[in-house]
Amino acid sequence: MMKGVRKKSPSPEEDPDRRVADTRSDVRRDIVLLCISGLALVFSMICRDLFPVDPAWIAAVLCGSPILWEAAKGLAERGDIKADVLVSVALIAALAIGETFAAAEVAFIMRFGSLLEELTVRKARKGIERLLLLKPDKARVLRDGDETLVPAGDVRRGDVLRVLPGEKIPADGRIIEGFSSVDMSVLTGESMPVDKSAGDEVMGGTINLFGSFDMTAEKTGEDSSLSRMIRMTESADVGKAPIVRKADRWATVIVLGAMLSAFLTWLFTREIIRAVTVLVVFCPCSMVLATPTAISAAIGNLTARGILVRRGDALERLAEVKRAAFDKTGTLTWGQPDVAAVESFVPAMTKEDVLVLAAAAEKRSEHPLARAVVRGCPSGSASLPAVRDFIMLPGRGIEGTIGERRILVGNADLFNEREIPLSDRGHAFALWMRQEGCTLIYVAADGVCVGAVALADRVRPDARNAVDRIRSAGVEPVLLTGDSREAARSIARQLEIREWRAQCLPESKLEFITDSARNGIPVCMTGDGVNDAPALRAAHVGIAMGGIGSDIAVESADITLGNDDIRQLPHLLALSREMMRTITADLSLSMVLNFAAIALAFTGLLSPVTGALVHNAGSVLVILNSVRLLRWGAAQG
Repeated sequence: MMKGVRKKSPSPEEDPDRRVADTRSDVRRDIVLLCISGLALVFSMICRDLFPVDPAWIAAVLCGSPILWEAAKGLAERGDIKADVLVSVALIAALAIGETFAAAEVAFIMRFGSLLEELTVRKARKGIERLLLLKPDKARVLRDGDETLVPAGDVRRGDVLRVLPGEKIPADGRIIEGFSSVDMSVLTGESMPVDKSAGDEVMGGTINLFGSFDMTAEKTGEDSSLSRMIRMTESADVGKAPIVRKADRWATVIVLGAMLSAFLTWLFTREIIRAVTVLVVFCPCSMVLATPTAISAAIGNLTARGILVRRGDALERLAEVKRAAFDKTGTLTWGQPDVAAVESFVPAMTKEDVLVLAAAAEKRSEHPLARAVVRGCPSGSASLPAVRDFIMLPGRGIEGTIGERRILVGNADLFNEREIPLSDRGHAFALWMRQEGCTLIYVAADGVCVGAVALADRVRPDARNAVDRIRSAGVEPVLLTGDSREAARSIARQLEIREWRAQCLPESKLEFITDSARNGIPVCMTGDGVNDAPALRAAHVGIAMGGIGSDIAVESADITLGNDDIRQLPHLLALSREMMRTITADLSLSMVLNFAAIALAFTGLLSPVTGALVHNAGSVLVILNSVRLLRWGAAQG
């Protein structure tokens, strides 16, 4: 940027921090105006004669002006005939016939209802504010041995950063020196601090609690995990849900119906006050408020659990699903190999001896399977014997000397090349483990195969319970995996999943989703990898594992499990259905109250004042019923 050129300030639409500040300011202003208007209504009721002008005019002006302005603006700019048009007509009509208190009361309760909705949305969306507040302001960059404090937005990929105790981590990256404990609760939902040391990944926006460390920045600015979560949360636009647009269409019809009903009431009764009362009670405000507040409250419930909803209509669609398709690796399993079984093929060695021998030989290897073997050794890597003459055999295994014995650790191809035979016991163990979907690593000492280590991807401990609860809700689980038939069969058996497909390419998963849709069976897809992205996008609802999931998978999904907690899937499904039941109940309650009030207004049993109270009480009940969704299911954990 040239010196002297001032950088243009971002508009509220471009700057989420500014949007949050503006929202807070608007809420505070509305609360002040409502307090003043409420006092004016109280004075109007108990001591109107003490004032030269009815104090109700204050409430009518303060609360009614925004309604009139929005109605006029909508009509002029977009030709919208919505609830505020009918409310505006009712206000003007009431004021015209001298019912100032009734007009003020309608305006006051309408603004109060709007404030309740705004507070519901704010509470539901407080996760956005929490994420925005986590955005770090500064970063310590190490350049040429010097530490420089720069704006966090200036950090670039590859920069070496220093993070001190108590500071927010400026970017996603990997620790290269030092160790600490990091508070990751907001991004991952983990209640306990997570220990981090050299080689571990850290996420921008999380808080470094105790030690200091140096790290390499890998994802900065808008590419960081925090920014990605902010974008996903911001994109949860409840106004785009089809059911909200349906409520808007109903509101338009009701506005026209109210005009006709008021005219007919005046025509038959010749009493203008009854016609005005019909206008007051016919306002569809509670019906219009019912859906967005329910969706916002449901999103707030999920945000508190680390679940981010990118599209408001995703919850509506989720309530319709009949099948729940799962990727295996990283979704139902941990996505990394672990020691599943160890077997000794010779009497002179125990299973532990075989595992220690394999782990000692693999200690210097960087292969993921080698790391799994070392990690599975109960004695720990520090106590393993040293290896001499270590040789890597790419695609086969490793070779080295431990003590006086020449050790060979690798796959069946390596042992076939070296003409090292398996005993009958070895063949039986290998057959059994392959049927369980395991990967085998054989161990030989001085040319004799002494045992084998079986490695497998472990099932998440809560996956079985989650699958059972999903099935009990009437949704059939399906396993779609690119792994072998043996691995798929083993996982399906452990989780009691009846339908499964193995060796699935991305197009295979996509084909399953589209075939189900053509047969009228909506499917939600849960996955984490790049190969899941087409299926996630095509599914009735796509759910991504946010922590370990690839960027493409996360961006393709409608909903993201930010903490990778598969236990939340049954809650997500149940909440979507409860949300739809709440919306149906709210809409039904609104319509019953409206029609009952219209009948009473037509017969003259309701005045404009009492009509406003009855009608707007319905709006408050609807909003309070939606607010209930914020805490729904809390007792289940």
